[in-house]
Amino acid sequence: MSVDEPTPSVPDLTADERAALHAIQLGIEHAQRAYADLLGCHHRTGHAMDRFAKAEEHLRAAGHDEYADEIRDRLLPAGVVEDRWTYEIVTAYRRNLLNELDAFESVVREDIADGVDHVTERAQQRAWRDRAESEQWTE
Repeated sequence: MSVDEPTPSVPDLTADERAALHAIQLGIEHAQRAYADLLGCHHRTGHAMDRFAKAEEHLRAAGHDEYADEIRDRLLPAGVVEDRWTYEIVTAYRRNLLNELDAFESVVREDIADGVDHVTERAQQRAWRDRAESEQWTE
């Protein structure tokens, strides 16, 4: 969007309403970043377990069946938290937290701001564009 294009409308909100919507939005963004970190943990854990599966093969080939059996029987099938695998934790995080936060934010935004998102950014965008337009005429 260029400076010449109209800025999307900004609902008429109180400072507290705008601050609340912005805080909710930032909270969701931080929860999404935590989810991304959790996905990274899930992937790194998977790669680590792949290495242990390779180690099992090498231990067995080297005649160390007792260690290979321990990897196969205890380490590889084990979960990371109370016998849960990381994919289960990732799924639960998304389903239980992210979906709930998104649903809550949608309801609040619809009620307070007629469904308009990013109200703080829209107001800032409008103010900066208005300033740019007014400065163009004074130069």
